[in-house]
Amino acid sequence: MTPRDINLKELRPEIPSARITENMSADERFQNETLRPVAKLQNDLLLAAFRNYINKHKNKFYELKLDKRLEYIENTIQRDIKFRNSLKGMIIGQFTLEEYDIYIQNSSALNKRMMNIVRERIQSNIQLLERDMAY
Repeated sequence: MTPRDINLKELRPEIPSARITENMSADERFQNETLRPVAKLQNDLLLAAFRNYINKHKNKFYELKLDKRLEYIENTIQRDIKFRNSLKGMIIGQFTLEEYDIYIQNSSALNKRMMNIVRERIQSNIQLLERDMAY
């Protein structure tokens, strides 16, 4: 492992609920060993990126009720390809070389898992997106 890879892994938080078992799929293993810890590490950056997205789109998000805000987050991540690619880059940039090799073998399925985790992270931190909490 390169010094970069070692440093990246040391930075990641542990997630006790992300269990690894022998009979789980390779994708699920990658999700629990890599995607979840990286998303947790990048949480503040993901939220800052979403705040910036809200700002660039005329703050419409702040006019919505909670259920519509959750929907707005989901739709943004699903439909805005540029923004989605930006979020993916924030996660992929924290992969080790070995993890990147695993990722490129099944990127389509892993991207789905990645974006679900990112969406859940942003939605579960929705209170941090309030206008008075932004920046």
